[in-house]
Amino acid sequence: MFLKICRMELCAAFRHRGELLNPLWFFLIVITLFPLGMGPEPQMLARIAPGVVWVAALLASLLALERLFRDDLQDGSLEQLMLLPVALPLAVLAKILAHWLVAGLPLLLLSPLAALLLGIDFSGWQVMAATLLPGTLTLSFIGAPAVALTVGLRRGGVLLSLLMLPLTIPLLIFATAAMDAAALHLPVTGYLALLGALLAASATLSPFVTAAALRISLH
Repeated sequence: MFLKICRMELCAAFRHRGELLNPLWFFLIVITLFPLGMGPEPQMLARIAPGVVWVAALLASLLALERLFRDDLQDGSLEQLMLLPVALPLAVLAKILAHWLVAGLPLLLLSPLAALLLGIDFSGWQVMAATLLPGTLTLSFIGAPAVALTVGLRRGGVLLSLLMLPLTIPLLIFATAAMDAAALHLPVTGYLALLGALLAASATLSPFVTAAALRISLH
């Protein structure tokens, strides 16, 4: 049942390819405009690169998260999801992972181009990819409860941002610190371990919190 839900979510996502591309275009536009606005100086780009990459990734994730449960609510399948013969947290976990495959993983695949535009060398790109992998997954897990709480609201995007952004501050701090340390040729394993801990905690709690939030939103 878990794999069936994942497959259904992926099929539904690819039926709306335009919505999938919007966050990716946004990510690329932000990454492209910053070097043009700040100038081509390598030292300046190296200093701002971690913040630019992660702010762009966070905002792109926010754009993609809005559709996590929206389409299901509109076509009535969200109520059907709650009636499936499977625990709701497990179904939610399947939806979150499928969402990351179409919204978070492409950001990771675009990271070499982002590194090229920002003048990041190969070792710096490796660290950037190592932060984006757990970081984008964590963003999906953190955002899912907020999306579930705001899914029935007309203008839930603003409230979604207010709920989610404070929770992402530790992630942004550790991810950018890892990239800064890599640029200075300092050890980054400690920062990556903290990102892994954030991912483990969010992956453990998020399905249950999201399931409870969905029940609140639908009743």
